[in-house]
Amino acid sequence: MSSVPNTFENVKAVILSAHKNSTARDKISFYNSWAKNYEQDLAVLDYRAPILATSRISSHFSGAPEAAVVLDVACGTGLMAKQMKKNGYEHFVGVDGSEAMLEMARQSGLYEDLKQCMLGEDPLPGKWAGSFDVVVIVGALSVGQVPVEVARDLCKFAKPGGYICMTTRSNRDNLQYKASLEGLLGQLEEEGLWTRVEVTEVQQWERAVSEHEDGYIPGVVYLYKKL
Repeated sequence: MSSVPNTFENVKAVILSAHKNSTARDKISFYNSWAKNYEQDLAVLDYRAPILATSRISSHFSGAPEAAVVLDVACGTGLMAKQMKKNGYEHFVGVDGSEAMLEMARQSGLYEDLKQCMLGEDPLPGKWAGSFDVVVIVGALSVGQVPVEVARDLCKFAKPGGYICMTTRSNRDNLQYKASLEGLLGQLEEEGLWTRVEVTEVQQWERAVSEHEDGYIPGVVYLYKKL
């Protein structure tokens, strides 16, 4: 992919090609091949989720950010850690299914530990349960990517009183997934596992790539606190 010019139309074609991957392993292969161009391509899309999520976390987190330990789930190349670092956070553990993405994250020097894990198929290390001040998953909770059931694990790995921040898209193609996700988030609240802190709807989330959408698509940031 490195020889392809970094234009919106070419980035759009790259992302649409990912939708043709029917299995989880196919998708991992796609992300392995995309890793080197990933951050450049997302900049073309005006992808704002890491900035938006970090803003919502920082507006509520009352502890010292430099002391907090953050679990970055589906960390990719490390975009979320890079953004949180700007807001004073210093301790990151990352998980992703793509080894090539993890290698890029490793090169950032921001992560104290990185694990390869197929979310929804492979369990996260049990020793991590209840270990993190902040758990984030930004960008991966979407149709065809990470199953909604992963949200329960996110809660499990936060400390009592810790924050769990999630994002998803609100465009037409993702509405059914979003509804299922919100159903589970509400169920976990009813079970007394966490409480909702804030849900922030954003109209200009990123540039649309779907063939039946133009301009920008909307998205949402969910912030919960573990009880």
